[in-house]
Amino acid sequence: MKVILKTDVKGSGKKGDVLEVSDGYAKNFLLKKGLAEIATSSGLNEIEQKKKADAFHKAEYVKAQRELCDKLSGTKVTVPIRTGENGKVFGSVTSEKIAACLSELGFSVDKKRISTKEPLKNVGEYDAEVRLMEGVTAKIKVAVVPLT
Repeated sequence: MKVILKTDVKGSGKKGDVLEVSDGYAKNFLLKKGLAEIATSSGLNEIEQKKKADAFHKAEYVKAQRELCDKLSGTKVTVPIRTGENGKVFGSVTSEKIAACLSELGFSVDKKRISTKEPLKNVGEYDAEVRLMEGVTAKIKVAVVPLT
């Protein structure tokens, strides 16, 4: 019997999968618990349309992330921070502060996606990476300047 899974079923498949299972397993377990429905031509067509739509939306998302990466690459972010003598920073510049400065420039980036090679504890210019998604990384410059 052909069934379409409504939810993930351990050992059988993921939501939206079309499976060929034994009649007993389908009737006594999958259909009875509401984990699946009998595969009809309209149900199969609906799943195919949903997969096409998901693929389209994913492609649009990847395209948007790549465009954002192109715009973001090479951007210089200036982070003002309180300093003491010799340009020593009180604390350090966090990815949250960098994300706030990027949002002032018009880029919406989550602080968890920003990484630096070392902690920014002195005045100067540093390199940072913004990982927008797997395989899409923008390199930016972070200038730490004393607060005036």
